[in-house]
Amino acid sequence: MPISRRPLLALPWLLGLWCLPTHAAVAGNTLQVGPTRTIKTIAAAARLAGADTTIEVDAGDYVGDVAVWTQPNLNLRAVGGRVRLRANGMAAEDKGIWVVRSPKLTVEGFDFEGAQVPGRNGAGIRFESGWLVVRNCSFTHNEMGLLTSNDNTAVLEVENSEFAYNMRPDGHNHNLYIGQIARATVTGSYLHHARTGHLLKSRAAISHILYNRLTDDGGSASYELEFPNGGVAVVVGNIIQQGPLTENPVLIAFGAEGYTWPFNQLSLAYNTLVDDLPSGGSWLKVKPGADAVLAVNNLLVGTAPLQAIPSGDFRNNFNTDRSSLAPGGSYRLRAGSPLLGKAIALDPNLQAQREYSHTAKSIALNIAPHNPGAMQRPLAR
Repeated sequence: MPISRRPLLALPWLLGLWCLPTHAAVAGNTLQVGPTRTIKTIAAAARLAGADTTIEVDAGDYVGDVAVWTQPNLNLRAVGGRVRLRANGMAAEDKGIWVVRSPKLTVEGFDFEGAQVPGRNGAGIRFESGWLVVRNCSFTHNEMGLLTSNDNTAVLEVENSEFAYNMRPDGHNHNLYIGQIARATVTGSYLHHARTGHLLKSRAAISHILYNRLTDDGGSASYELEFPNGGVAVVVGNIIQQGPLTENPVLIAFGAEGYTWPFNQLSLAYNTLVDDLPSGGSWLKVKPGADAVLAVNNLLVGTAPLQAIPSGDFRNNFNTDRSSLAPGGSYRLRAGSPLLGKAIALDPNLQAQREYSHTAKSIALNIAPHNPGAMQRPLAR
């Protein structure tokens, strides 16, 4: 079935998902956790916390300190430095370091390491329901980095976080695995060094993947980015690199396991896609049946054409090679490159507003986007 070229529209049911109610801030208790505090462990704080609680955790290592979170409006933040959660063989509900079923939980400044469970899906966080916001966290050396359920009302937001070296002996692990939830937004994050599994896999109805770096960097990921059940996927301003050890020649896949959402639309804009597979790979694989595919202002560091599907709206995408990139690994175009300034104006919903900044953050642009690819600011002098 060919892909239609009808205009990209926001359907009413999709707008409804974007307008999920927020939780008003309510003054509540603050709990302090740390070796010198009355509350020594995060697990104890999880038992004591009520609704609308802020939990401040002193920097340091917390070993085998696993927890389940169900209370609404929780804010957990590291104080005085990073909080390192080392599983050390422990897992909440045999699922991961944390299990989250909170109507709204925000976590900032935590490092989740070493989750392993008998089912081989041990996650730094197992997110099962509600609304989870993850800021400035890392997920490393778990069987799964962050793993969600298939609750179609759940919302996940990930900002300025890192996912790496999450693996299990039999492979098929993923750094970030998002199930069939309502909405997922991943911004300013660094995903790298997966083995066999994907850097990022999302089955969400709406996926916004914005201003991230998804690069093998010596790992052996399968897809770098996959939307196996379609949905509405907006991919803007990302650096996506396929390394020479990849186990799958495709960088981005859409609908590979069949479309399950009412509307299936993929938009790719201002991305830098890099193919380092010696034999050459494919940028994009879209299963027939998608409602719309748009790809514009992308920079392709490799020789293959972007149009690997029969139809779609493909405009202003440029092939180049690594010699056109500036040294230093920033993925910026060299000064004087003939591709500088070649981007065309887009709908505001797809126009780049920010730029990835290494490591694991994004910064607002103070100029209009004008280059194909993810990097818009001029080289530092």
